[in-house]
Amino acid sequence: MADSSRKFISHDDLEKHNKAGDLWISIQGKVYNVTDWTKDHPGGQLPLLNLAGRDVTDAFVAYHPATAWRHLDKFFTGYYLRDYSVSEVSKDYRKLVAEFSKMGMFEKKGHGVLFSICLMILLLSLSVCGVLCSNSTWVHLLSAGLIGFTWIQSGWVGHDSGHYNIMISPGFNRFIQILTGNCLTGISIGWWKWNHNAHHIACNSLDFDPDLQHMPLFAVSSKFFNSLKSCFYDRKMNFDCVARFLVSYQHWTFYPVMCFARINLFAQSFLLLFSKKSVPNRGQEILGLVVYWIWYPLLISCLPNWGERLMFVVVSFAVTGIQHVQFCLNHFSTSIYVGPPRGDDWFEKQTKGTLDIKCSSWMDWFHGGLQFQVEHHLFPRLPRCHLRTISPFVRELCNKHNLPYNIASFWKANVMTCQTLRAVALQARDIDNPVPKNLVWEALNTHG
Repeated sequence: MADSSRKFISHDDLEKHNKAGDLWISIQGKVYNVTDWTKDHPGGQLPLLNLAGRDVTDAFVAYHPATAWRHLDKFFTGYYLRDYSVSEVSKDYRKLVAEFSKMGMFEKKGHGVLFSICLMILLLSLSVCGVLCSNSTWVHLLSAGLIGFTWIQSGWVGHDSGHYNIMISPGFNRFIQILTGNCLTGISIGWWKWNHNAHHIACNSLDFDPDLQHMPLFAVSSKFFNSLKSCFYDRKMNFDCVARFLVSYQHWTFYPVMCFARINLFAQSFLLLFSKKSVPNRGQEILGLVVYWIWYPLLISCLPNWGERLMFVVVSFAVTGIQHVQFCLNHFSTSIYVGPPRGDDWFEKQTKGTLDIKCSSWMDWFHGGLQFQVEHHLFPRLPRCHLRTISPFVRELCNKHNLPYNIASFWKANVMTCQTLRAVALQARDIDNPVPKNLVWEALNTHG
């Protein structure tokens, strides 16, 4: 079709179609009306809403490296985006996606999932045997630790199954999701996908990324002092006297809170499943949680006294806290911004907002793929077994376009995270900030 016969709209006109009932996007210069598709979109409606009215080519390439392209025509509006252009970094990024696709890397999943499942079975079996077959308190505490490591490995499998089919069929993949997520860890896989997709699309946006919205306990930026509105939870994150007090000591409370961060995930799972929101396979999800809340309390009840039962819960939760710390290391100390994500700087936002963890290959099982966070965010559909292989290509592309390739050791990443939390904590203590104080605040911050 000749350009003279095409119908064009401007970027400003496209941005007007950015609401739930009127949602247009652009992919490779063609404009699509996906208003009616939001309710059927496998990734939920939030990714589409967050990118509405914008060019989303790179995000689409990242999440749909294969068959989804053939379904686009039915959403085509007949319009093309005027002055559509592609940055040099986007051109190189799309070439990488195409090359990895031609090599079949998105389909070759390796044996990592089998290893993880076998390890989970072994750890869980040893834990149950330790509780049932021993009278030693130390063996019971060791069993609690093994439960914690089982949950960590289960979390990696659930994470992978939410990004791509780790099994031979979608039905079997769904079964593994419910088994490893709901049944084994007590966390709704539906909630996780809802939350995690929003995080990937709006990586490190203070008001759109739920993984940075931990007020009143934590704030990674003084911008939270302006009481930002969470576009994910649809509520205001008030920076009041309570939030200011808690944030002021967040670098001290970070690790203790992470030990019990699972409690928040339990609560979020129940809030979603018993809300009025549309949740696919709600019955399966609730049944899976029921299974968890039967087997875990039943195992605890086999311990001889309440003291050991309490210690068992604390140890199992605390060990799993390692995973929650890992989630924070990848993003807390990197670049942040306020506002919705933009499709035309996808590569830049993902690289600036993520941090890789440097480790030996034999530790890959422990980090579950999150040690290659930059690579995972750029290629979320790529099985984790290939992330180490592609990391040199990503580093080279970042160097070529003068973009950061953030990487640090596990220890250094912890230091950087604590430094970020401490810096914001000291800002929160600034008496010039006009936030109401209470008597507790005054007592702890009075000098002389």
